[in-house]
Amino acid sequence: MPTVAVLCDPPREGVVLADLAATTPLSAAEVADLYAAMCADVLRAVEASASDLLVNYRPDEALPDGTDEPNEPEDAESAVRALADAALDDPGAARYEVQVGSTFAARMGNTVTHLLDTEEARSVAVVEPTAPFLARGDLDGMAMKLRRSDVVLGPTSGGRVHYAGFASPVDFEDADTPPAIGTLTDRAHDAGHDVDFGPMAPVVETREDLVGALSLLRARRRAGREVPTRTAACLDDLGLEPVADDGDLALSKPDIDSD
Repeated sequence: MPTVAVLCDPPREGVVLADLAATTPLSAAEVADLYAAMCADVLRAVEASASDLLVNYRPDEALPDGTDEPNEPEDAESAVRALADAALDDPGAARYEVQVGSTFAARMGNTVTHLLDTEEARSVAVVEPTAPFLARGDLDGMAMKLRRSDVVLGPTSGGRVHYAGFASPVDFEDADTPPAIGTLTDRAHDAGHDVDFGPMAPVVETREDLVGALSLLRARRRAGREVPTRTAACLDDLGLEPVADDGDLALSKPDIDSD
């Protein structure tokens, strides 16, 4: 059975999505709540798919400087497990492992190589926890592609990827160098591997990503299509709306402190 690894961090202020807190009306606490909601939707999509779920987390000592605070109520593992327990129908079926590596590319490479070479997994995919619109059908479709191609990539905006699947390993050193989709394709080609691609899907890591995700969420609801339930509920609670601003889109958030 294929394995999907979700590389996630504990949803703490200052640890996750710092760019969103710096460039949007959201506070660090609200950004952490949004991250938790998106991660929960991703975990649930993987659980509903035909793949095994691996929750891969960074330990406290590997988190950004200044975030390993003694007053944190939970360690990183406990925080991630609590998030997964609330999201999954069968939390006991998920597997949990500590990420190994000093960079994202190293952590991705160590996870994929270990599972392919040591545990003889048929294929391994790494999925971003910030891709809440990924659905079970998307994941199963890309897993099917991995039966025919050595590498399958799920593109998102800015040359990034929301999904990187491997039936055979590549050279993972600095493999996420922007544009990641080009770098990973080059590495696969250098290794003599066939490459295929999955559907475009948004990730939410920047202000522009959030504007796009809100617009897509509104459109899908209007059309009666499925939306990521936890992410949608969180954004509803936050009251964010995309609004026109001199031919562009900006974010509007109600001031709950005003009269």
